[in-house]
Amino acid sequence: MDYKKVNAPLNTISRDMNSMSENVGNVYETVKIIGKRANQIGVEIKSELDKKLQEFASINENIEEVFENREQIEISRYYEKLPKPVLIATQEFLEDKIYYRNPIKDKLK
Repeated sequence: MDYKKVNAPLNTISRDMNSMSENVGNVYETVKIIGKRANQIGVEIKSELDKKLQEFASINENIEEVFENREQIEISRYYEKLPKPVLIATQEFLEDKIYYRNPIKDKLK
């Protein structure tokens, strides 16, 4: 997924959790859903970054090679400028792009 194209804000925004939790019915469940999705996004971003940085890894690193590797610095800057995983997950939740279910509630029905 291209996280640069996500329309999530780059800064933290105060939100009314009561209005966000109307669909779920519970504020704590809403926070848990967003938190789990944020963890998934964070792991996905980290694995992408590690995969891209693996290309630059070498066994015999000289000090000059470390400082001269501009491409590696540019990749790191790109990932630093991305919105935080929690902001992406919150935006996905608000746009109803997250699928969630509660197995305990499903059993009670």
